[in-house]
Amino acid sequence: MRVGQGFDIHPFSDDPARALVLGGVRLDGKGLSGHSDGDVVCHAVADALLGAAGLGDIGSLFPDTDPSLAGADSVGLLASVVGTLSQSWRTLNVDCTVIAEAPRLAPFKEAMERELAGVVGAPVSVKAKRGEGLGALGRQEGIACLAVALIEEK
Repeated sequence: MRVGQGFDIHPFSDDPARALVLGGVRLDGKGLSGHSDGDVVCHAVADALLGAAGLGDIGSLFPDTDPSLAGADSVGLLASVVGTLSQSWRTLNVDCTVIAEAPRLAPFKEAMERELAGVVGAPVSVKAKRGEGLGALGRQEGIACLAVALIEEK
């Protein structure tokens, strides 16, 4: 068995048309900036899985310099990572902690868990924490996510 950790953070976008997507679920609120759709949860999960398998990180596979990935659906990127891992590895579980002052995530955690588990093929837990007014996250400048994944060799 192997463990991997992932982390991602994005500031809020100035584009009022940009959707807020977390864990593959669209939420009301200001969207996050990024080359893709800015889904920090999917990005952190992808990095945790890649790290566990020793396959680098999401930026290596999907560089922000690739124009074909502009606005990419992060659930699709995560599915690609899972497909790569599935040749040699089986995911046992993933645990995520989303750090955001706003919006309140409690009403969306179950939907995120279902969406992510469907892509990953294993249980996924999502927890929400606040920055308690400290630092950039506490000042509501963006959202971050930490993820841990446990995988085993097939």
